[in-house]
Amino acid sequence: MGNPMRIRATESGGVVDVKVLMSHIMETGQRKDSSGNVIPAHFISNVVAKHGDKVVMSAQWGPAVSKDPFLNFKFKGGKKGDKVTVTWNDNKGDSRTDEATVS
Repeated sequence: MGNPMRIRATESGGVVDVKVLMSHIMETGQRKDSSGNVIPAHFISNVVAKHGDKVVMSAQWGPAVSKDPFLNFKFKGGKKGDKVTVTWNDNKGDSRTDEATVS
């Protein structure tokens, strides 16, 4: 399991703005180490965000996404005090889920 995500969710005018900073190495599988061996690919492949039980954002990623990715999205229908849950899965079977309260 990766390090905790930093999630900030703020509501203004019925629109919730969610900002997520994920901690992940996001290795492409194309670099080599100092011995010349290929470093195996290790990257986040799926991201899902939920407001309650409703999916408000989903994404499929590949090795082109940078290390420690930042994600920003908005959705309608949230209010202060609601919970937003973000989950990622990577290509090696690791996953992480964190939540934030809308302020």
